[in-house]
Amino acid sequence: MVSLKRALLYFTALFFAVAPVVTKAAEDTIGEKSQADEINEYIAHHLEDDYYFSLFADSEAGKVYGFPLPVILIDGGLKVFSSGEFDHGKQVVEKDGQYYKLYHGKIYKTGADGVLDYDDKHHPTNAKPLDFSITKNVVGLMLAALIMFVAFTSLAKTYKKGSGNLPKGAGRFLEPLVLYVRDEMAIPNIGHRYREFMPYLLSVFFLIWILNLLGMTPLGFNVTGNITVTFCLAILTFLITNIKANKDYWKHIFWMPGVPVPFKFVLAPIEVLGMFTKPFSLMLRLFANITAGHSVVMGLIAIVYLFQNQLTVPGSIGVSLALSLILFFLELLVAFLQAFIFTMLSSLFIGMAVEEHPHH
Repeated sequence: MVSLKRALLYFTALFFAVAPVVTKAAEDTIGEKSQADEINEYIAHHLEDDYYFSLFADSEAGKVYGFPLPVILIDGGLKVFSSGEFDHGKQVVEKDGQYYKLYHGKIYKTGADGVLDYDDKHHPTNAKPLDFSITKNVVGLMLAALIMFVAFTSLAKTYKKGSGNLPKGAGRFLEPLVLYVRDEMAIPNIGHRYREFMPYLLSVFFLIWILNLLGMTPLGFNVTGNITVTFCLAILTFLITNIKANKDYWKHIFWMPGVPVPFKFVLAPIEVLGMFTKPFSLMLRLFANITAGHSVVMGLIAIVYLFQNQLTVPGSIGVSLALSLILFFLELLVAFLQAFIFTMLSSLFIGMAVEEHPHH
């Protein structure tokens, strides 16, 4: 299964490398933006966060259907307004004498004319206000938190009634997963102190899993494909691991027992570096896998539109759709697998920190 996904990843990477070459002649002839560029822009827009919750777009009419989200800025005071005032970056918004422009998913301070200054690499150099806006990713996090609250409240009420009561509704589906996290991750890796860390492990497992599933819906969420979100989750694991660590853990890092003294000085910097590479691997693994999965699914679907004139062989479109469907079901597995891996590694790191070593 992993080999299949890796092959599809390589295939899609090759496709995007070759696609601009295939469409270059048509682009030069008609002088319009190529379909490959349009598809790449659409995929990039899907993967990025946004101040506007877009449901679908009508390219012929040039309209985007959805609803704006609230913009919350701190810049010489609190400024709250609707992102709809930006008109998708076409308008400059004035608030209390300050002017703001939305450009490539970021808000910059400008003059009344909305002109941006650029550096040598064409990156805006304008100042940015302190931004606490409710973006699409924040909405996704709120929705996932609401789903978890409703589902686990129902399950908790069942447990309060006694051990003989069977869960009802969503609780019947959640209880096996709760037991799976406890019996297959927490207890084997942490040991008798597993109860102390179960709330965090359950929270991070179901949060990642639900967010991954929401990302496969037409709503277009890509929360776990945002590296800032995976960074925060990895930091939580890092803090819990090191705050709860016992003295044996720190002793094994700074003064490794059982090795010659000269090697202790060599191993200490390596162990300290390992403290930071562990959460870094958690952050990067989740971000890269989810981002790659979204890109591959949309890339395979885009083949139908990019090569709609070339796909004259009967069944060619069906093959592309079949591959996309297969990869969609593979992404269902990946949605669970990434939540499992993050939670498993988190429990493993915590278990290494709280493990009680025998002293001879």
